[in-house]
Amino acid sequence: MPQIQGRVHFGGALSGRDANGVYKTMNGLLKLIYPSADMPITDEDLEWATRLALESRRRVKEQQKRIGAAEFRNTHFSYTMGNDGVERFVSTPELHSEDAIGSDPLPPGQVWAISPGGQDEHPGLYRIEINEGPGSGVKILNQPAPSPFKESVRCAEQNLYARGRDLVGDRDPRAHEFTIQLRAFDASKSGSQVGVATLVALCSALLCKGPRGSIVIVGGLNLGGSVEPVYNIVSVAELAIEKGASYLLVPVSCRKQMYDLPDDLATKIDVQFYADIRDALLKAIAE
Repeated sequence: MPQIQGRVHFGGALSGRDANGVYKTMNGLLKLIYPSADMPITDEDLEWATRLALESRRRVKEQQKRIGAAEFRNTHFSYTMGNDGVERFVSTPELHSEDAIGSDPLPPGQVWAISPGGQDEHPGLYRIEINEGPGSGVKILNQPAPSPFKESVRCAEQNLYARGRDLVGDRDPRAHEFTIQLRAFDASKSGSQVGVATLVALCSALLCKGPRGSIVIVGGLNLGGSVEPVYNIVSVAELAIEKGASYLLVPVSCRKQMYDLPDDLATKIDVQFYADIRDALLKAIAE
């Protein structure tokens, strides 16, 4: 169907053969709904067919990956539609677990975070989900919002306003309204010391760029922009590995502590250090 040419752009993970297969599936699906070539195809139906065709083709690629991992290693299928230019990734239900860190990049505004906990709370996995729109300010959807998480959001918001040019360029964060939801996946519910991850999520929503796949962010933040130390980074790393993370982004002050991570676990995760909040953002966001 000539109507779909130019309206959908595929990500770099698709080979020419993948793209041809996806187009053929899209054509077949859309002909069932639009039997006449003169009928205009809506964006909603076009995106539905695109996602379904990419999901089907990815299943083929995942099986090829089992045979030749080196040749077919990149199965992170994505597409771009419309004027917003946001790259959207397509997974398959059998590869996605709601409470585990997947290898696919998250949408813009979403990040995985681990709270190091405290005296009365063990480390816990969270997903921070942020949407932005016209307006101003930040609204937390969790009611009641845990006080430690409210403090993390407050520090992240003020640092975004203070260092907006360094973090998001010419985008004015004060001209946007952010809605934030914290999702907990462990007994830990407070959302304490997740300021760096919250700031990365805010910037991700503004930049319309999602974080890299399989990455989890650790680090608290104060109003002055300093990253707070983490004293139990080995326990945090163990939780990250248990939850399926491949990359752990932690403050550089944790470097010496990481020597205590057992050898059998150290080989299962790539620990990356950041010096400040801008460094953390650059290392977290997908290129």
